[in-house]
Amino acid sequence: MATDLPRPVLFGAAYYHEYQPSPRLEEDLDLMKAAGFSVVRVGESTWSTWEPEDGRFELEWLQPVLDAAHDRGISAILGTPTYAVPPWLARKYPEIAAERRTGERIGWGARQEMDFTHPAYRFYAERVIRAVVGRYHDHPAVIGFQVDNEPGLELFHNHGVFQAFVDDLRRTYGDVETLNREWGLVYWSHRLSTWADLWTPDNNAQPQYDLAWRRFQARLTTEFIAWQAGIVREVAGEGRFVTTCLSYTRPALEDRRLTATLDVTAGNPYYAMQDGLAMPGAGAGRQGWTTHGTWTVFHSADRMYSSRQEPFLVTETNAAAIGGSATNFPAYDGQWRQVGWAMVARGARMIEYWHWHTLHYGTETYWGGILPHDQRPGRVYAELAQLGNELADAGPLLEGLVPDAGVGLVWSHPSLWGLAGQPAWETDGRPDARSYEEIVEAFYRGAFDAGVPVRIVHDNQLVDDAGGDLRDPADVAAELPVLLVPALYVASDELLTWLRRYAEAGGHLVVGPRTGYADTEARARREVKPALLSDVARVSYQEFSNLADPVAVTAEGDDLGGRATRWVDGLRAEGADVVATYDHPHHGRFAAVTTAQAGAGRVTVVGTVPDRTLARALLDRLVPADADPWRALRTGAVTVTSATTAGGRLRVVHNWSWEPASCAVPASVRDVVGGDDLRAGDTLDLAPWDVRVLLES
Repeated sequence: MATDLPRPVLFGAAYYHEYQPSPRLEEDLDLMKAAGFSVVRVGESTWSTWEPEDGRFELEWLQPVLDAAHDRGISAILGTPTYAVPPWLARKYPEIAAERRTGERIGWGARQEMDFTHPAYRFYAERVIRAVVGRYHDHPAVIGFQVDNEPGLELFHNHGVFQAFVDDLRRTYGDVETLNREWGLVYWSHRLSTWADLWTPDNNAQPQYDLAWRRFQARLTTEFIAWQAGIVREVAGEGRFVTTCLSYTRPALEDRRLTATLDVTAGNPYYAMQDGLAMPGAGAGRQGWTTHGTWTVFHSADRMYSSRQEPFLVTETNAAAIGGSATNFPAYDGQWRQVGWAMVARGARMIEYWHWHTLHYGTETYWGGILPHDQRPGRVYAELAQLGNELADAGPLLEGLVPDAGVGLVWSHPSLWGLAGQPAWETDGRPDARSYEEIVEAFYRGAFDAGVPVRIVHDNQLVDDAGGDLRDPADVAAELPVLLVPALYVASDELLTWLRRYAEAGGHLVVGPRTGYADTEARARREVKPALLSDVARVSYQEFSNLADPVAVTAEGDDLGGRATRWVDGLRAEGADVVATYDHPHHGRFAAVTTAQAGAGRVTVVGTVPDRTLARALLDRLVPADADPWRALRTGAVTVTSATTAGGRLRVVHNWSWEPASCAVPASVRDVVGGDDLRAGDTLDLAPWDVRVLLES
């Protein structure tokens, strides 16, 4: 981790005393201290409070908050307020409004409506950043800064942004003839004779254009956050970290590149509570900014860890009901502790809730905080106080925590964008722009259901833009002996070659559907599919099909079962062993799963999107249960996740249901948060919605 923190795990909430309808600073902070709080986040939503009129700054209102926090040993993360422009700025400079379509401005009245590339916006944003950070950078309570908030919400269609895009293409391709050739613009009479011929993105139907546009928008977001971080570092100097809080569903976000400009990753994982956390649970459902299903809590944490391949901060997560007046599902007793410990076990070094007190006005009036509208501590406060004090007591045992991983999973933003532009199937009669995520999630959930922890690795953490290795394939094979590669639709020759070298060095490469089909321009490759892997996998395909309904998958003499969904690559084995086939009069001619020896390793090809049963069976086959005796505890609603700490191996055992559970521990352990220590073979009892934190030394 690129920054030091005052505790192994910080615990707290966003705190906006300026929103409180009555003065209660001392009472609030006393309650926080009693609940084991060690951090609050302040200041990021109130530009019009910092600067109520153009050039008139009011900076002293935060001083009492920081002083009172410091007096109680509570640290603060200070935010820059740049994501919510004040009304006077929107009124004086309407041209800073962002456009979702060319020439159609977004009206002011919510937040993040501005084109953050506009020079007028940049001038005023820099001025307020320098004023706020300059006033408080040396306050002893301030340990770090959060620049902006959940960046990447909009894809800007403003004139200046479009012209910058054209300039970017000119630098990349040199001349229009090269662009014509690389994008195949002979198609539909789209050939350009001059850069002025390039059309705006509103009605674009060309996938090469769309991929370039999405890449460009993500770079704008990265540059914007890096620009703010540079100003903060210039003003504040060294000794305090700089981050931003990420919502990983933002369309103009590429988290790996953006977090490289910061000191630590921070994210905002929101999730469905109550029965949304019940296991074994229903189908996957549609995911959004609020995820659904216990597995998504772990997936969100693993995504945050993957951004920099190091521990991360949770800057916002569920306090009470999340999502407004029509979605009131506050957690069942025990669920806050469960999710908090799950996040810590997967690498969180801070858990911060949104937010301390429920608002009495505004859009988020029913976005429940730790304190309800009557401002009295209740059920939420009591459980979070228990969790906060548990984390404080366990702190020294959490030093140096690194979450364990049984398999790797390759994540690709270009493939996400490429399959958003050319989705693999339709949902509700429309192209499904989430088809990339849904393929990846199917494999991730299979690993979760099998009890196999996942390390998500970005494609550009393996091979750089110039095609050079960032990780030696043999080293990765030793660290992650199984590597899942689902839906790697957009990939360079160098990346695909790296994957085959991983297998030849001893790794087990698992290739999912749509992998290796397109090149870095999202052009369909001419090579036999899966491109540059077909010969080593000893399998190929020419045709593919959507599935209107799931199809049973069978495997003679094997425990592999379940169903194929959504998609079929028509795999034909050319020396590979056929592991499973489709029980279908047409698709039965194709292999569903094949495997082949490749050098010192192996390549397995999965030609469909597996359902939960098939995905789990695949992972059980790839990582046998006897690899870790603790996996035997993974039954029904009980899950086990593990991490390595300076003090030993941490085992976090959950019961995600109303029914009590018990299991025998396979090794002697120390109960970190109270209760009796256990010897190998002793019974561990779990109450409904319970979590136990055990240290195996």
